[in-house]
Amino acid sequence: MTDNRERLRRFVLAASRWSGVARMAGPHLAGLGSILMLHSVTARPSNGLGLNDHLSVTPDFLDSAIADMKRNGFSFISLDEMIEHLGAARRCKVATITLDDAYLDNFVEALPVFESHAAPFAIFVAPGLIDGSVQPWWEVIEQLVMVRDELALPLIVAGGARASASPAEKLATARHLCELMTSRVPETYRQAVLDEMGGRQVATSPFMSWEQIAAVAHHPLGTIGAHTIHHYNLARLDEELALIEMRGSADLIAETTGVRPRHFAYPYGHVQAVGEREIRLAGEAGFVSAVTTRHGTLHPEHRDHLHALPRISLNGRYQQIGHLRTMLTGITTFANSRRRVVTL
Repeated sequence: MTDNRERLRRFVLAASRWSGVARMAGPHLAGLGSILMLHSVTARPSNGLGLNDHLSVTPDFLDSAIADMKRNGFSFISLDEMIEHLGAARRCKVATITLDDAYLDNFVEALPVFESHAAPFAIFVAPGLIDGSVQPWWEVIEQLVMVRDELALPLIVAGGARASASPAEKLATARHLCELMTSRVPETYRQAVLDEMGGRQVATSPFMSWEQIAAVAHHPLGTIGAHTIHHYNLARLDEELALIEMRGSADLIAETTGVRPRHFAYPYGHVQAVGEREIRLAGEAGFVSAVTTRHGTLHPEHRDHLHALPRISLNGRYQQIGHLRTMLTGITTFANSRRRVVTL
């Protein structure tokens, strides 16, 4: 089902471009610019099940994407400058680059690309992922299923054992476990479940060190933003703990880097993770802006919704310049939501 949806999305993207609809929509839907969203940027081929391939693009694609946008009139600006740009509502083509989770390859493989283009960028950091108190469960699940032909599941998720010998069984098991982890396991208990399943034995940290994060914070092109402490889905927490996660992540980053984050990214960022309460809490936590994973371009109206800013995903499944050009016109924003301006 997922593969069929992906094929349909790629077809719609291509059809919008080939038909000329995207080009005609641009002047009406592109707005004031876009915030681009990435996660991992690496030339190393994935040796997994493909479950998390959408979270990674290659440095070559990133380089080509930035170069193509510059040729088409885009200027790259920092998050601080984007907020000022929205306030002024100037009609010019600008973009901001953001990366979630602080993967090590952001520093090793993506940073040289940004430097070669003099392109500002922001990395959103969850301190718990950096210090190892929590693991990226979506990657640990994939690794566990890959190395085990039978997986004993903790009672809290299902109990018993699940066969995962063939590639098809492994992928089905991984998807099933991911669904259980997001729906049945409480956010604060998820790492205990991974520990019980042996997650510490199969996965090493894929993230930057605190020294590298501090280097980005002081880099002339770099901005460090906050991403909660433990990468929790805030909508699944009570209000007190949600605010602690938000404000506490900025506190920890400030203590370690000497620079307090002004911007925030909601973990997961979709409709089940960000609502009116989370938007209000981002303001109460002192952040100037906050970004979701909702798909959309930026418009003058967003100056009144700075804690619910949409982004355009540079997705590993859509590594084609034509797809990016189409998304930047805003036609896919309207097609997805039937709205020109996306907030919540």
